[in-house]
Amino acid sequence: MTRKQKKLIAGITVCSLMTGIYPAANAMHIMEGYLPVTFCIAWGVLCLPFAAAGFLKIKKTLAENPRAVTLLAMSGAFIFVISSLKIPSVTGSCSHMTGTGFGAILFGPCTVSVLGIIVLVFQAVLLAHGGLTTLGANTFSMAVAGPFVTYGIYKLCQKCRANRKAAVFLAASLGDLFTYCVTSVQLALAYPSESGGIAASAVKFLGVFAPTQIPLAIVEGLLTTAIVICLEAFAKSELKLIGYKGEA
Repeated sequence: MTRKQKKLIAGITVCSLMTGIYPAANAMHIMEGYLPVTFCIAWGVLCLPFAAAGFLKIKKTLAENPRAVTLLAMSGAFIFVISSLKIPSVTGSCSHMTGTGFGAILFGPCTVSVLGIIVLVFQAVLLAHGGLTTLGANTFSMAVAGPFVTYGIYKLCQKCRANRKAAVFLAASLGDLFTYCVTSVQLALAYPSESGGIAASAVKFLGVFAPTQIPLAIVEGLLTTAIVICLEAFAKSELKLIGYKGEA
């Protein structure tokens, strides 16, 4: 890497850490032991094909372009840092950004599923953020569903020839919000409301997270856009290696 690229990565890390000065709270990842065993197994099995596809994609990417490991590692570090920041909500819960949109835009959603699993394991073991029994559910919401929505929206914007910066912002923001929609559904399936069932329970969970998550999604969209712009300015060669196409 050149000196400019090293300074860029260091600056991104510092900015991410600076945004993390918040009081500790129970994170939005589904906590250890909160889901019934059958749900834990089902969500874990559902994530397996995505993880396998992601592993093969990473192996192919690194075989063709070994230098891409820098951006891949940066994407994983970004997910770990930004998704570890716990933001207390006025509703008594808390939320956090996901950081998966950045990797999905650069490498595709399957690659992010592998990065997400690694991040969630470290967070569960080192930070008590989420849990090992709920790893499958947390992986599906944050590292599968969210990234696929991000990638789909980004590609759709490209086909519509939308402004590139707007495409990155919209994709990252909506991918973040969709992660929480999926998590709310997961919780609702496990704990349906006595009056109204799964639908009513999902609405209640969404209402708990929305006040904090909507502004956080906007912040994540802006931050992801800023990082992509910086990379296009200082790491064009690395972006070309992974097939990323900037503004024509």
